[in-house]
Amino acid sequence: MENKQAELPAAGSCCGCSRVKHREPEELKSLLNRLSRIEGQIRGIRGMLESSAYCTDVLVQCTAVNAALQAFERELLSNHLHTCVVDRIREGDDAVVDELADTLRKLMK
Repeated sequence: MENKQAELPAAGSCCGCSRVKHREPEELKSLLNRLSRIEGQIRGIRGMLESSAYCTDVLVQCTAVNAALQAFERELLSNHLHTCVVDRIREGDDAVVDELADTLRKLMK
């Protein structure tokens, strides 16, 4: 029997894709701060469940988390457009437009 080893993600990648993105310190700080707030909101929802909070109160907090995550996505998408997409178009890589359209289709589900 052949022993196959699982492939590890590429260096600098958590999802296995080979592309990486250098982020300016301000952009990284802003995105990480948003994620930290979202993590706190999720922990708060968990605490609400553990303390038997009323269903609608939990649902309201879930809506707040969804809104925060959408704001994170908008910021990340805006940064992507202003950096990655613009740079690749300037380099003559028009395939980035198809990639962007595919990404937007996934986000709009």
